[in-house]
Amino acid sequence: MGGDNAPREVVRGAVRAVRELDTPVALVGRREVLETELASLGDGAALDRLTIVDAPDVIEMHEHPANAVRAKPQSSVVRTCALVAEGAASAAVSAGNSGAMLAAAIFTVRRIPGVARPAIGAVLPNASGETFVLDVGANTDCKPEWLAQFAVMGDIYARAMLGISGPRVALLSNGEEEEKGSELVQAAHPLLQQLPLRFIGNVESKDIFRGTCDVVVTDGFTGNIALKTAEGVGEFLFASISTEARATLTGKIGGALLKPKLRPLRDRVDYRKTGGALLLGVAGEVIIAHGRSDAEAIVNAIRVAATASRNNVSGTIRQAFITSSAAAERERILR
Repeated sequence: MGGDNAPREVVRGAVRAVRELDTPVALVGRREVLETELASLGDGAALDRLTIVDAPDVIEMHEHPANAVRAKPQSSVVRTCALVAEGAASAAVSAGNSGAMLAAAIFTVRRIPGVARPAIGAVLPNASGETFVLDVGANTDCKPEWLAQFAVMGDIYARAMLGISGPRVALLSNGEEEEKGSELVQAAHPLLQQLPLRFIGNVESKDIFRGTCDVVVTDGFTGNIALKTAEGVGEFLFASISTEARATLTGKIGGALLKPKLRPLRDRVDYRKTGGALLLGVAGEVIIAHGRSDAEAIVNAIRVAATASRNNVSGTIRQAFITSSAAAERERILR
């Protein structure tokens, strides 16, 4: 029920996902509204694999996330996460209030034992593939220990979802030198060095797109700004190219010739193709889709959810933290 284009585009995306991805979907929201939207589509074959879970309440974008989650247990966001917690769904997807989705996931799905704070991760394109960046919005203020945990979760995501056997993990800073960065970055650096992963040190924001690393770790405030700046620059460049190409006859001809080459590049920077960001650190697969999501974005968010479920990303993170906790306990006893 949440998002700029809900519920129509969300419902359309769900119907497409059932048809194109062969994935059963449960739509959670106000039953009468969802039934009306589904009836307008008239796709009988897809409707057979769609179910509706009634959730009469809606958390609006302006509401305080945690307060709204507590006050509205029958909201679509809370009920969606509860289905995952109950084992009735493999993953949760929402384009609504991201803060409410985060709070609902923590209250119902709950954190993986040992995880201090969940993190939102986003995939950005680079020169040779993709870079996974976390946190991009769940934690405005962070502690060094949290960044170390983000690195572990990012490493697991890159292996499970991106198919990278030895992910290069980096720490976002204002310079590559070890002594550069804020107090948080400088305190986190030695912690990441001690982790059993391929830590390559500090990187600058431009390195996210150069393919220098596979995973970039940062606090949610910095990561969110980096993500939205990247989205804005991408939209600006393609809009400017389109405007210039239409300005002259030669531009139109050149644009027509370049269009087939530019389309794949445009798709790589289009948030709709990425679909959604996985919330790492909770005991289930939770996907936070872009607030502007249309049907195309919803299809791809569901694709991410289905892939994360098949690859058991949350279960792999859970096992990693269990192993880490056991190792720390053995070390304590030996001391």
